[in-house]
Amino acid sequence: MEIDYSVFQKIDLRVGTIIEVSDFAEARKPSFKLKVDFGPLGVLNSSAQITKRYTPEKLLGRQVVSVVNLGSKRIAGFKSQCLILGAVQGNDVILLEPESKIPNGQQVL
Repeated sequence: MEIDYSVFQKIDLRVGTIIEVSDFAEARKPSFKLKVDFGPLGVLNSSAQITKRYTPEKLLGRQVVSVVNLGSKRIAGFKSQCLILGAVQGNDVILLEPESKIPNGQQVL
């Protein structure tokens, strides 16, 4: 399905750094609770089903690309405020990240 370019322009994609990772035991599927630092936008929470490929140690300090203007969504009582982007490969998710470190909050065009 095609969308109008003006719709795409409304999506706010930003780079942030994962600063906290914890297990999300209340979630139906294995997940992590993440805190992501988006610099001038502040720190936002996210829930991610990425436990097959990533450990908390591999996630801490990693920069990720996220949608930051979808509003919040409650997941098992947890307020998820951004959507971290990843590519699905089989039953696995591979996070999208910049190839080199850039400032938190940098917009992705």
